[in-house]
Amino acid sequence: MQHDIIGAHCLDLFAGSGALGLEALSRGAARTVLVEKSATATQQLEAHLRTLSCDHATIVHLSAEQFLQRGPGDARYDVVFLDPPFGKGLMATCTQLLEEKNWLTPDARIYLENEHNLPVTDIPSHWHIDREKTAGQITYRLATRQA
Repeated sequence: MQHDIIGAHCLDLFAGSGALGLEALSRGAARTVLVEKSATATQQLEAHLRTLSCDHATIVHLSAEQFLQRGPGDARYDVVFLDPPFGKGLMATCTQLLEEKNWLTPDARIYLENEHNLPVTDIPSHWHIDREKTAGQITYRLATRQA
């Protein structure tokens, strides 16, 4: 995804430690929004950004579903990192809201990480799976939205 990241507007849902969103910033993303429900994780992310003197990131302390439900306003994202907690049915909800609320640019790239038995039907039909790999109980997919 290196070439997709440079200059991109990225959205890291379920940010946790911020590894995916912070990596995107280090690889040249123009802006990254990190969404995290946990107050503790949010505070840690804020501390990391202060340490890095990073002003190209925004941390949002909300659940991913609440964040997506409110709509993007003028924001659209080129790259989305979607790594929800397993076994909670959040992948389908989030992919649906990303489309329904128009969060994505026409050719957005979406990184999906989920339990290996998640059906591909939880992913919108016009998202093309470019790569897929399973390691143990986890499946990683890289999709491109085809408008």
